[in-house]
Amino acid sequence: MNPATAPTTQEKTMDAVVLERRHEIQVRPVPAPAQVGPDEVRIAVHTVGICGSDVHYYTHGRIGPYVVEDPMVLGHEASGTVLEVGANVTHLAVGDRVCMEPGLPNPRSRAARLGMYNVDPDVRFWATPPVDGCLQPEVVHPADFTYELPDELSLEEGALIEPFAVAVHAVTKARISPGDVVAVVGAGTIGVLTAIAATASGASRVYISDVAPEKFAKLRAYPTVHPVDARERDLAEVVREATGGWGADVVFEASGNSRAFGSLWETPAPGGAVVLVGIPVEPVSLDVAAAQAREVRVETVFRYANAYPRAIELAASPSVDLAELISATYPFEQAVAAFERGAEARPGDVKIQIRVAGR
Repeated sequence: MNPATAPTTQEKTMDAVVLERRHEIQVRPVPAPAQVGPDEVRIAVHTVGICGSDVHYYTHGRIGPYVVEDPMVLGHEASGTVLEVGANVTHLAVGDRVCMEPGLPNPRSRAARLGMYNVDPDVRFWATPPVDGCLQPEVVHPADFTYELPDELSLEEGALIEPFAVAVHAVTKARISPGDVVAVVGAGTIGVLTAIAATASGASRVYISDVAPEKFAKLRAYPTVHPVDARERDLAEVVREATGGWGADVVFEASGNSRAFGSLWETPAPGGAVVLVGIPVEPVSLDVAAAQAREVRVETVFRYANAYPRAIELAASPSVDLAELISATYPFEQAVAAFERGAEARPGDVKIQIRVAGR
């Protein structure tokens, strides 16, 4: 997709949530999606979640090398209903409820052929400059990156599959075994979802820390998850006390805060794993000697690859309740207010969503 531009008088248009420039969002007409190709589907967008990256583009105008230089449609956490299918599509039908994976790799790239398409340098990801996102009534999307939702999941929960896929990918790379003790640094959306995914994957105890205890409210339904108020207790100290000085089998760094790395290597057990999920906005120091002394295995996570089917299955199971994580839902016309709330970063908010359908 091309960046959102003003339509000509001859083009069919639809309203979209457009980031015009830093600190300026408008709901205004953009060109409607093109015709459906043989391997694509047309989708009526129902719900779109606001991600921290969307908010960061709104407040800062850039994330690392990705700079908003032209107007861009926001949004990449989406669900909807299939309106039209291409001639070659057999696994989806009109009326199917779906969620959409927002990152499209070059299928012929070396990364894609190795199954690591998330690190393909040519990947085109919704709402990452210069690619438009999906906060508009309809999108045309490759059928191979469109997934039917089971009856157990609502469309609102379907829009949460995208961030949940990050958590599932992280837990998969962690290689959690039944009975493992897990620690999670940061109780933002990804941290909370990682704690839930780790619990559902067999962790016996999950200790999660944050400086805003209001964030723990959404985890009350999970008795194996133990909140740690980082203003009062150090996570590494709590974990050592709980494990007789041994440490956590797996530690997830999900805050992206450079200060979290100061005691990060004190938390894992010898032979344990540290999984870096949060992306720091500034360089961090890495205590290699401390990691070596415990022979800690270090894994890194960038989005996800081949995680959507597993995330959908897990979200539909009785052990996960994604609906509980939705803090507020705004109508499409109030999208600007939704982003303003996202920029406030209220401590109790986990996920803010915008309902596009049924306006």
